[in-house]
Amino acid sequence: MDADELRAVLSLEGLRLLDSLPPYESKADVVRVVADLRKQGHPPTLVAAVLTQSRLRARARDKFGPFADRMLFTQDGLEQATRLSVAAQHAGRFARADLSWVADLGCGIGADAMALAALELEVSAVERDEVTAAIAAYNLAPWSNVRVEHGDATSYPLDGIGGVWLDPARRDDGRRTSDPQDWSPSLDFAFDLARRLPAGIKLGPGMDRDLLPEGMEAQWISVDRDVVELVVWSRDLARDGVGRAALVLGQHGAAELTAAEDSEDEPVGELGEYLLEPDGSVIRARLIGDLARRLGARMLSPDIAYLTADAPAASPFAVAFRVIEQFPLDERTLKRELAARGIGTVEIKKRGVDIDPSQLRKRLAPKGDGSATLILTRVAGRRAALLAERVQ
Repeated sequence: MDADELRAVLSLEGLRLLDSLPPYESKADVVRVVADLRKQGHPPTLVAAVLTQSRLRARARDKFGPFADRMLFTQDGLEQATRLSVAAQHAGRFARADLSWVADLGCGIGADAMALAALELEVSAVERDEVTAAIAAYNLAPWSNVRVEHGDATSYPLDGIGGVWLDPARRDDGRRTSDPQDWSPSLDFAFDLARRLPAGIKLGPGMDRDLLPEGMEAQWISVDRDVVELVVWSRDLARDGVGRAALVLGQHGAAELTAAEDSEDEPVGELGEYLLEPDGSVIRARLIGDLARRLGARMLSPDIAYLTADAPAASPFAVAFRVIEQFPLDERTLKRELAARGIGTVEIKKRGVDIDPSQLRKRLAPKGDGSATLILTRVAGRRAALLAERVQ
């Protein structure tokens, strides 16, 4: 979105038109809506701008719920924005640390600032991009305790600030920038600031662990089994004795596994009746060994993130499968066994083997009314296929 499109949307006519649109559902519906709006005499630029916002609002509901219907977005801003459920976790940590004034440096469209403001913290939200800053100001207008400023995060005065939140921009015109020094602000700036002030730094979950600073807490966060981010916490925002953490959010609420450092794996043992797949946040945080000990499980094979146990383990940190049978990892055998059992719906999971599940599914050509999970992996170092069913 450029400045002209933003001005069009923020006009009284633009906001009224945007709020009057039906929910965005498909491109076919958009063609009809465009034709109707043009017949009503609305300018083409305005029509395009409000329809873009309507589409982004529809996409944003997964992250913002009903709040999305009163917000404005940019494509990059929405991609990088924190989910509100996760932002609430961040804000709670600032509140528990009794930091009353927080600087959100690189606030984007304002997601984390919204959560901070909702806990009645004073927030200075700083954004370098002028259009994005204007959108953040619109989104944060309901909170009088937020001040949005168009400026450079690296030169913003921090006198009196209790803590900072940084979400370095890692996208440019929709493209990811892989070099941390090209982020805005750069990773070096963020970590240097975190050494001087209590800080939370949001990073991608696949961040190179060798770049993480010592003496700070690294927390991987997953939502509904999807690892969405890594946050590095410093000083008063880091917890004593916690160097690694896996926070899992889902229908169960919030659950967290923590440790002072990477945990050692449990020894490899025999395949039990159950296979356990650790949550991605546990894997990223390298806390598989701690999880195994908590669940009374053992490693299935060296350096593979599957556990096995003799009893089902109900845990927010892992998904359990009951193993029906073990086969050699041979396509002809698998095709024959699936056919014999009438299994037509197959979920294929794999770790430690170089196989494309979608291509394998085509070759297996499953048919029938039954369903199962096929787990392709290594058992005690040897390639194997496990026919299993999810434990609900």
